Amino acid sequence: MNELLRQLLFLPEQRASLAREIDGLHYVVILVTMGGAALITVIGGYFLIRYRRRIQDTSRPHPGVFARPALILETLALFALGFIFLAFWNAGTRQFIDLRTAPEGALDVYVTAKQWMWKFSYPQGESMISVLYVPARRPVRLVMTSRDVIHSFFVPEFRIKQDVLPGRVTTAWFEATEPGAYPILCTEYCGTSHSEMRGQVIALDPADYERWLVGGAASTPAFAQEAAARAEAGQAAAERPMPARGEDAAARHGCLRCHTLDGTPHIGPTWAGLYRSAVPLEGGGERIADEAYITESIMDPLAAMHRGFQPVMPSYLGIITPPDISAIIELMKSIRDVPRGPVVPEIPGAGGTGGAAPGGTTR
Repeated sequence: MNELLRQLLFLPEQRASLAREIDGLHYVVILVTMGGAALITVIGGYFLIRYRRRIQDTSRPHPGVFARPALILETLALFALGFIFLAFWNAGTRQFIDLRTAPEGALDVYVTAKQWMWKFSYPQGESMISVLYVPARRPVRLVMTSRDVIHSFFVPEFRIKQDVLPGRVTTAWFEATEPGAYPILCTEYCGTSHSEMRGQVIALDPADYERWLVGGAASTPAFAQEAAARAEAGQAAAERPMPARGEDAAARHGCLRCHTLDGTPHIGPTWAGLYRSAVPLEGGGERIADEAYITESIMDPLAAMHRGFQPVMPSYLGIITPPDISAIIELMKSIRDVPRGPVVPEIPGAGGTGGAAPGGTTR
C-alpha cells in the first residue's frame, strides 16, 4: 500500500529512516481530507434533493433549533473533528521533534551555504564543495549557516528540508538507509542562479566511507565518482557569468549561425545593441526588444517579425530551456552598447551562407 500511494502521489523514493513515517502522515492527511470532501459532497447533494424548494405549509410551526433531531449528529461531528485535529497535531508534533533531535553518536557535518554553492566540512578536516559524502545506515547531523542570504537545504529522497539563515545556526539530521547518490536542492529563492544551486549526497557503505576518508574520491565506487563528477561540473557551470553561459547556450542551439554579436549584418538581426531597442515589425508598428519580446521571438518567431528579414527561423518551443533563455537575454544586455551595422540581411542559400536549425531545417 505504501508503494502504491507513493507512486500515485508522484513522491520520490524513500531513502532515509524517517521518510516512510513522514509519508505515512502525508497519506493519512490526504485520505482523510478527500474522504471528508466526499462526505460533504454526498450530504450536500442529499440536502439539495431532500430540502429543495416547495410550496411552504405555513400552518405547521417551525421547530426550534434545539428541537432538531440532528443536534446529536452535529455534536458528534464536532467531537470527531476535534479528535482528528488533536490526532494530527500530536502526530505532527512528534515528527517535528524526531526530525529536530539527532540520535546519539550522529556524525556532525558543518554546512555553509552561499550564492550559489554548498560547502561541507568534516570534523576530520576534509572540506567538499557541492558533494556530501556520508556513511549509509548511520545518523548524520548537519550544522548549517549561510554567508549571505536565506537558502534552504532539501533532499527529496530523505524528506528533509531546512532553511539556512545568515547569522544563525540551524540543524537537521538524516540516516540514509542504503548507498546511493541523492540530489541536493535549494528551495528558497536566493538570486539569479538559485535553480543551479545543486549538489549530491553520496551515501557509501561504512567500509567505502572509511576508504574515502583515507584515499579521497578516487577510492570510492564508480557510481559515487560519476555523481561527484556531475555535481562538480554543474557547480563549475553555475559559477560562470550569465553572459558567458548565454553565449554557450546560443552556440549550442545554433543561434550564432544566423545572429552576430558584433553588429555585423547576417541572416537574422544582430544581437549587438538589440536589447531595449525599437524593433520595426513586418506589417507596421514596432516593439521594444525587452525580455517578453525576446522570449516570444524565440518561442514563436513568426508572431512579430523584424522588418527586413526572411521568416526562416524555426520555433524553439520545447527545445530551449528557461535558464538558457535567461542567459541569452543577459548576453544581449551585455552587448547593448555595441554599435549595430546596417540591416542588410543575407538570403539563406546565397553565397553558401545559412545554417541548420534543429532537425536539419534550413535557417
